Amino acid sequence: MPDKPKVAFYWCASCGGCEESVVDLAENILDVVAAVDIVMWPVAMDFKKKDVEAMADGSILVSMVNGAIRTSEQEEMAKLMRKKSKLIVAYGSCAHMGGIPGLANEFQREEILQYIFEESPSTVNNEKTRPEMKFETNGGSVTLPKFFNVVRALDQVIDVDYYLPGCPPTSKLLKQALEVLLSGKLPEKGAVLAPDIALCDECPKKDTKPSDLKFTGFKRPHLTQIDPNTCLLAQSIVCMGPATRGGCEGVCISGNMPCTGCFGPTSRVKDQGAKILSALASQVEAKDEKGIDETLATIPDPVGTFYRYGLPASILRRKNFK
Repeated sequence: MPDKPKVAFYWCASCGGCEESVVDLAENILDVVAAVDIVMWPVAMDFKKKDVEAMADGSILVSMVNGAIRTSEQEEMAKLMRKKSKLIVAYGSCAHMGGIPGLANEFQREEILQYIFEESPSTVNNEKTRPEMKFETNGGSVTLPKFFNVVRALDQVIDVDYYLPGCPPTSKLLKQALEVLLSGKLPEKGAVLAPDIALCDECPKKDTKPSDLKFTGFKRPHLTQIDPNTCLLAQSIVCMGPATRGGCEGVCISGNMPCTGCFGPTSRVKDQGAKILSALASQVEAKDEKGIDETLATIPDPVGTFYRYGLPASILRRKNFK
């Protein structure tokens, strides 16, 4: 009997939701397990780094790597998975674009460490003690990974073959992606394994979106009584749908919450944040500078709103990562 194709899953800087999405395959995970040999999945099975190092280069058919790259350990493991795999899939928003961890790129490393270890409301550290990267005692040593100055998307560290977007990807897209990758009928390298349409095209509220919105201000979802039958933009709620790839089946919209952009842009959009900012700004009713500023000021966190999942992959990214 021929060996089953080898598949690996690895988790870098992320929340763990992408790992949960694999489990969300439910009974379909039995089909996956029957079709492949999972040779690396630390969150679910007891595999060690040395097990992967012992494998022949390129012996893993596909590795699904989720999470951004924040530390030297994650960079090292990403490079190891690349070496041992024929195909690498950037799995989920954090690997695809940097994700929510990438919002830390608004701050320098020293600012982050100072706040975490010295200034946060829950921290009592009068000596201002910081973890050391290397500590030697009794003839032995303990090491910690290096905390890089920036968060990077996976393809800013290693060569990536395909992208599976979402926070997390849907189980439907994961199943379809695995079927395609195992079939041998591979799409063009660099493809995003999701429909190349804007979310607005599959939005259940799309028929109520007016052509001219005339924004005078923007409302926050948790402070607003949302009409479940009307386009959220028409209700002056920032929705990333016009700048975001479809394929999620509109689950947030169906739950009466605006799209936050986790599927990233379509192939026709160079910068997701710039796209939605342009779309909103072009429909502000005020035409004088003061009125425009007042309208846009009602968006309390522009970077967190427009680049929630994609700051490291945007044209605004920092490059000094060391």
